[in-house]
Amino acid sequence: MTEIVNILVVDDDDVTAETVRRSLSKVGSNFRVVEAVDGREGLDILKGCSDKRLSRPYITLLDLNMPRMNGFEFLEAVRSDPTLASSVIFVLSTSDSDADRTRAYKDQVAGYMLKSAIGPQMVRLTALLHDYAQSVRLPL
Repeated sequence: MTEIVNILVVDDDDVTAETVRRSLSKVGSNFRVVEAVDGREGLDILKGCSDKRLSRPYITLLDLNMPRMNGFEFLEAVRSDPTLASSVIFVLSTSDSDADRTRAYKDQVAGYMLKSAIGPQMVRLTALLHDYAQSVRLPL
């Protein structure tokens, strides 16, 4: 993988965002992490209405339970915007609810991962993102 892949972490948990950042830095410098504390800030970043910049190609890691704009509201806004609708989004949540998983997949997420199953060091997530970015052609 030679091109930079931007990762937008939309999560109100600072520890999750920092752990993702540290884990990805261990597998190489081809990842750039941008953080948003909720769906509203994440949407502003994607639309270019923020001081934080995110360029394509990018992958979004999305928490569901956040203040202001939750993950489902974020998904709805992204999927209804023609310029953002092709965004690759993985849910990274503490919710193991069948209803949440079903709803997320109906909103065309690329995957639904439980924070508890990924592990405290996010090794599985890091491996998945690394392999995914090397194996697919992300939308530009």
